[in-house]
Amino acid sequence: MAVNFSYRGGTGLKNAACVNREPVAKFDRLRKYAFGILVALLITFAAFSNSDKTSGNTLYPSVNKRTISPGNTNYFINPVNGSDTGDGLTKITAWKSFSNINKLKLTEGDTVNVLSAGPVKTSLFIHAEGTKTEPVVIKLAEGRYDFYPESAVKRKFSISNTNDAPDALKAVALYFLKCKNVKVEGNGAGFVFRGKVMEAVIDSSENISIEGISFDYARPTVSEMKILTVTDTYADVRIHKDSKYVIDNKTLIWKGEGWEHKVQPLWQVFNPENDKVRRKSLPVNTFSFETVSPEIVRIYFTANPGFNPGQIWQNRNTFRDYAAVFTRNSKNTEWKNVNIYFMHGMGFVNQFSENILFDNLRVAPRDGSGRTCAAWADILHFSGCKGKIEVRNSLLSAANDDAINIHGTHLRLIGKTPEKTVKVKFMHPQTYGFQPFFKGDSVEFINSETLLPYAVNVVENVKKINEKAFELTLKNPFPQKIKKNDVLENTTRTASFTMKNTTIKHIPTRGILITTRRKVIIEENFFYKTFMSAVLIADDARNWYESGYVNDVTVRNNKFIKCGAPVINIHPENRSVEKGRFVHDNITITNNFFDIIRLPVVAAKSTGNLVFKNNKITGINIPDIKDLIKPKDCGNIDID
Repeated sequence: MAVNFSYRGGTGLKNAACVNREPVAKFDRLRKYAFGILVALLITFAAFSNSDKTSGNTLYPSVNKRTISPGNTNYFINPVNGSDTGDGLTKITAWKSFSNINKLKLTEGDTVNVLSAGPVKTSLFIHAEGTKTEPVVIKLAEGRYDFYPESAVKRKFSISNTNDAPDALKAVALYFLKCKNVKVEGNGAGFVFRGKVMEAVIDSSENISIEGISFDYARPTVSEMKILTVTDTYADVRIHKDSKYVIDNKTLIWKGEGWEHKVQPLWQVFNPENDKVRRKSLPVNTFSFETVSPEIVRIYFTANPGFNPGQIWQNRNTFRDYAAVFTRNSKNTEWKNVNIYFMHGMGFVNQFSENILFDNLRVAPRDGSGRTCAAWADILHFSGCKGKIEVRNSLLSAANDDAINIHGTHLRLIGKTPEKTVKVKFMHPQTYGFQPFFKGDSVEFINSETLLPYAVNVVENVKKINEKAFELTLKNPFPQKIKKNDVLENTTRTASFTMKNTTIKHIPTRGILITTRRKVIIEENFFYKTFMSAVLIADDARNWYESGYVNDVTVRNNKFIKCGAPVINIHPENRSVEKGRFVHDNITITNNFFDIIRLPVVAAKSTGNLVFKNNKITGINIPDIKDLIKPKDCGNIDID
């Protein structure tokens, strides 16, 4: 049974121009008091009649079964000494948990006031519809919020590049579903997660702003140890105090909150002497482990695998089960003045969303923590997004994979029926389960060997066949020259990208991966010792199937310090070329400073109209200016 309550001031009192406002004010107070009593009754009733029981005894009603707030109402929550039996309308009668807020549809001018930090055992599951002039506001008190996921709302998500557990329910701490015009004022609030969790989900929402908040894990899912001493047969290491473990039958087992795994062969090593990180595989199945003291472990081996005193080694289970922050099918999201001390999973995954801003996002271990890792994999990941993507005034560091990746997805053409209908399929096992095309989207047919387009069309209808395959009805007849393994790209879901005044460092792979046809500007940034290329412009239809080509990229006024070579790598994964045509086009690299460790500065494949001018290069002797750029199958390269 659905129970809804809505009061919109049908007599016009809310907007009346009254000479004496006191009767109106009294009426409003009485109205809100009555509403508070009714909400308490309805919430109790809703718990038995219209809720989704998702975990334990915690109830999260679906959005269409929530009680409607009258608007312009203050709600109060006090995790320390509140009570969920109160009406939540005053500081004295504040609720203790988010449970009662989760049963409301918040409306224009509503404010949720969290009065103190403390333990949090229910998700904040917001369904709200504010206005641009009167948004719904969530105000958090400063302090530490320990979030326990056992009773969190849990949902199934299909997430690009993160699909090792597609059917598993994922716990969510902060969930914004079908929201409009919501502003979160963190005020220095810090969420510390006590087990694996999606830290935030923004789903099918618009105009969401999150500011002044931090995320961390009490027990990060990346474990760390420092090498103390090394001999020919063993090494003594200090396990970081946050990296809990046990040794069972001479095998090291990392223990977390709600998870555990054996020591894994893929590691990342941070060397404080040269301030660099890199990946390394270790033959852990040949090691034996022994406890010397609670924090000291001895690792026995037949040959030193590369341990040196002072190094810090990081280890994780590479099973891709979560994204830390997931935004899908949403528009106009902003993250400002946010600190990420640790996040589990693929980081911020933005999927089929529009207009995304990160301003003063700082991803780095907390000062004084002794940790060296802040992100389990990528930091910022954008898949099938459109509009504007902006990253500015930020620090992206200490990750176990790329700092930024912007791409679409090539779907393979697997069949055709009538002249306007084609079938397509997700090909990579990490990316599937979500709708890749929508009515009205423009598409291009791409030759999988050359990665060049040969026809355009418009989608008129989408029919899901299964989690990986879709049938598309097109506006015009499809081309007759479709070859085996050719792919389709959604060209509507491509975004422009601007990154400015941002530092990228302590990255074991690439700084930025870019595959978008819209305008790209990378300016006034600092790239420090990325182990691989600082900038990779890719495009492929055989491996990750990350599309597509670029045709307007500007890289200017940046500093690249001792990054892997080539510092800028333009490398589409095409297998053949077509005379006079190039995969990538119009790339300008000007007024940058490169402190290089080896050549080339730029490698370019199948690229037209490449400009490299007014750049300063130091670090090694350059035998010939031609050694700066290594082109292959390129045209019209301008070096000065």
